[in-house]
Amino acid sequence: MTDEEAMERAMELARAAAEAGEVPVGAVLLSAEGQVLAEAHNAPITRCDPSAHAEMLALRQGAEALGNYRLTGCTLVVTLEPCAMCAGAISHARIGRLVYGASDPKGGAVAHGPELFEQPTLHHRPEVSGGLRAEEAGGLLKGFFRLRRR
Repeated sequence: MTDEEAMERAMELARAAAEAGEVPVGAVLLSAEGQVLAEAHNAPITRCDPSAHAEMLALRQGAEALGNYRLTGCTLVVTLEPCAMCAGAISHARIGRLVYGASDPKGGAVAHGPELFEQPTLHHRPEVSGGLRAEEAGGLLKGFFRLRRR
């Protein structure tokens, strides 16, 4: 599966999250060979779990699928720039590549805020590519929050 195909699936998952009343973020975890290992969307409200971000759920599923907490060589494709919690988990999991859609100037921790992967004490830094279908992913989030503020 290509990054573009994985992002399409992540966008579908994000739309499902919105329909469930969750912030519309979706994530797809690919093996080093490009096979889907896991996919998830945000579910902290549904699961009563503040850590149930799309990335965290996909990482957990992927680790179970591989039988290893290290996801070396895997690619995580997510619709929104990861927060500090998710970026930390991505580093701990030894994800090889991170591909994200929309930037998150308020809550992001990759290109914004703490810029976690730039910290000298970090043990692992994935290759990062941001902006894939950013306008579409950002529009989904803006639309979701616009409806909530009415």
